[in-house]
Amino acid sequence: MNKYFLTVYDKSGEKLLDETIQAKDDHEAKALGEERLKEKEFSERTHRLTTPAGALLLFHR
Repeated sequence: MNKYFLTVYDKSGEKLLDETIQAKDDHEAKALGEERLKEKEFSERTHRLTTPAGALLLFHR
């Protein structure tokens, strides 16, 4: 299992969410990240999901 990092920001730059997601691969991590964003109603907020190596899987501004 790999650790992926999901972060959501307010317009002011304040972090609203900073979570680690455990997933077996990038595809699973992206699905889990999208699910978490919908659950918390953060889909339209500035967010990013990064891999352990720092690559972006999800990004919205």
